[in-house]
Formats: sequence, structure tokens, C-alpha cells
Amino acid sequence: MANARDIIKRPIITENSAELMEHKKYTFEVSPSATKPQIRAAVEEIFGVEVESVNTMNYKGKFKRFGRHSGYTRKRKKAIVQLSADSKELEFFEGA
Repeated sequence: MANARDIIKRPIITENSAELMEHKKYTFEVSPSATKPQIRAAVEEIFGVEVESVNTMNYKGKFKRFGRHSGYTRKRKKAIVQLSADSKELEFFEGA
């Protein structure tokens, strides 16, 4: 299994994800090859909380052109992690 810091890349903080935080749902950009059990283990290891469920979404790279040059942007994977009711809030999201 990969390092937990390699699986969880960064938190995604938008208006929609901020509303989900009130229900103990946190959004992360994760490695495209990460599975739900790996994401669950990584969040539990990094933050010391108990994860109830993990939902993931895959995004394909978009086709872009720059004059004669063309290619695709990188593909991404996003995970929404639901914490259990007795878990504490994630600290670094509070200051955002």
C-alpha cells in the first residue's frame, strides 16, 4: 500500500464542500489509482478520526488546444469522506 500522504493530495474547499462540512463530510483530491479502503485508511491515519463511508468521483482530462498544439489536462479523482458521529472535526478545515 502507498504512503497515506501519497493517497490524499489536498483538501478541496468550495462553497458546496463548506456546506457539507456541517454534516461531517469532507472533500479531498486523491490519487486516481486509490481505492475506497485505501482512502479510508489514509484519512484515519492522517487525522486520527473514524470514517463511516467514502464516495469517489473520477474526472477525465479535458481536451485543450494551444494554437497547433493539443492535448489533455490531467485526470483527477475526488473523494467525499463521511466521518462517524462521534469523530472530532478536522482541525485545518476550521480556519478555511
